[in-house]
Amino acid sequence: MKRKWMLVAVLALVAAMIVSLPLAGCKTTTAAETTAAEETTAAEEELYIEASALGNMDYFYDHKMGMEQVGKDLGVKTEYVGPADYNMANMINAMEQVIAKKPAGLVVVGFEVTLVPIINKAVDQGIPVVTVDADLPTSKRIAFVGTGNYNAGFQGGTKLAELIGEKGKVAIMTKPGQSNLEERINGYKDALAKFPDIQIVQIADTQSDVVVAAQAAASLIQKYPDLAGIGCVEAAGGAGAATAIKEASKVGQIKVVSMDRDGDTLQAIAAGVISATVVQQTALMPYYAVQILYNLKHANIQISSDNAKAGVSGTPAVIDTGIIMVDKNNYQYFVRK
Repeated sequence: MKRKWMLVAVLALVAAMIVSLPLAGCKTTTAAETTAAEETTAAEEELYIEASALGNMDYFYDHKMGMEQVGKDLGVKTEYVGPADYNMANMINAMEQVIAKKPAGLVVVGFEVTLVPIINKAVDQGIPVVTVDADLPTSKRIAFVGTGNYNAGFQGGTKLAELIGEKGKVAIMTKPGQSNLEERINGYKDALAKFPDIQIVQIADTQSDVVVAAQAAASLIQKYPDLAGIGCVEAAGGAGAATAIKEASKVGQIKVVSMDRDGDTLQAIAAGVISATVVQQTALMPYYAVQILYNLKHANIQISSDNAKAGVSGTPAVIDTGIIMVDKNNYQYFVRK
């Protein structure tokens, strides 16, 4: 009987030891690891949306690419919405639908002041907004990410002056009323004003349409037979100017500085019709905008003892994504495959 009880005691002790040992291949999850896993899952469910117009333009391919890439890098959901054409009413309708989705943040191309009320509505409903490409500083947006548009125009004007030997008549092509384009025109004017022998004879309307731009450029060439150069502050102007110059058999006689990196512009550079184009680092705009919105939600940088009460946003106010001058020496690196 004594042996029997001793055997039972030994077996009980061995069983207790086995239970206390960690199981092979199993990992004990700490509270910190559980919290991190929950945060990762929550982040994967976060949605960040960009709203824009002109989605059919080649230029906005880079906006879509930037949104897709930042979503992958941060592990969040991203979407790009808005009309294919330049229709602010449809863009506002798209933003209304976005607000209903209650995303973690909204990225908006600030084409016109008509967008200010809908931006403010989003912010008032707890959806932070960052404008990109074109700013609306009178809105409640928390930051702007985009090209320093005045500098883009100034660099374009400086390049055009160099190409025409710092003398002659020039025209500028734009879509009037768009804030970012107006800033570029101001940059062009200031750059060209440094050269007393250069005269800006006209600012032509492209309506951001290549066909309209070609007609406008043809009219310029007919009206000013001695036109030396054309500066374009948006992509349609460059493509349209190239068409008109070829039709007028004035390739090489009229120098063109375009804007952006659409296929038509790059082909025209290869053919020697367009001399240079001012290229924006467009994909960086939505990429950094979403990072700002993500950090706003997940980081808590104490600028003051109480940021909210002190009126501290905790975000940068403006990020300039810069420009690159593209010509026959480097255009091939910007051709999309």
